[in-house]
Formats: sequence, structure tokens, C-alpha cells
Amino acid sequence: MKSKGLSVKNVVAIGIGSAIYVILARFTSIPTPIPNTNIELVFPFLAFFAAIYGAKVGFAVGFIGHTLSDFIMYGQTWWSWVLATGILGLIIGLISKKLDLKNGIFGIKQILFFNIVQILANAVAWILVAPIGDIIIYSEPANKVFVQGISATISNGITIAIVGTILLKAYADTKIKKGSLRKED
Repeated sequence: MKSKGLSVKNVVAIGIGSAIYVILARFTSIPTPIPNTNIELVFPFLAFFAAIYGAKVGFAVGFIGHTLSDFIMYGQTWWSWVLATGILGLIIGLISKKLDLKNGIFGIKQILFFNIVQILANAVAWILVAPIGDIIIYSEPANKVFVQGISATISNGITIAIVGTILLKAYADTKIKKGSLRKED
């Protein structure tokens, strides 16, 4: 019977990923004209971790990392956005096996697939989960939170498409491609 818990490797990945998330969130946020919405270089990193380690790690790194960074930077946690970040990592992590990064495969087909999924994941996280959570939990005005969500979807989608794709391509290039080793005569 196979255990459904987290492996030691995944627990370590969650710890390290969450710590790196906090550092990146603290030092790489670029403000935008939309209040409380930044261009975040932490999201390509989250996408990278989720694509390598899968859905459980993607969700945990996003949820824990965002919780800690909010608390450290603002003294409180904005739970609707924390949940949205976890869901972003979860959705990207769900497609990790289809990318086949561990076998060094990340060509045009995988890049397109990854970016379609990450754009859809961003839309779910920032146009649905975060604004609806803001309205339900914090009684925020709908027009404000949907503008923030659309802005976050666009900026995160672009940063993941550029930086996330570069990170995943570089990672895949470090792996030995399946069937590339041959026995010498």
C-alpha cells in the first residue's frame, strides 16, 4: 500500500520554497498604479517549484510563503489572496507530470502548454478566488477587487511567461534526456 503523505523530499522542498518565497516577496515586489497590487517576481518561482515538485508542494509553498510574507511585511495576513496563491501553485503543480521536466523535456509544445495553463491558473486565482474572497471575507467593493484581480492576472501571467519559462527551460536543460545515453562499443 502506497503512502499518500508527503515524502521527505517534498517536505524539504516546502520548507525551502516557503523561505525563498518570503525573501522574494520582500525584496522583488514592483509597485503598480493599482492599489495593493504589485508586479511580483515571486510567482515565476512558485510556478517553477510547482512544476518540478507537483500540486501538493505548489499549494503548500504558495499558501505558507504568502502567509508568512504578509505577516512579516504587514503584520496581518490577507487570507483571500493567500488562498489564491495556494490555488495558483496547486493548478500549475497538477500539470507537472505532463511537462516531463525530469527527463529534460521542455520544448515548444511544453512551453505553450505550461503558459496556457499558468494563464488559466492566474485567472482562476486572481479573477475568481481572490476577489470573491475579498468580497465575502472583507466586504471589499467589487469594482476595486476585480480591477486588482485583473491587474494581478496580467502582471503575474507575463512574469511567469517570461521568467518562469526561462527557469523551467534552464532546469530541463540540466537533465539528461531520456534515451540520450548510448553504450560505447
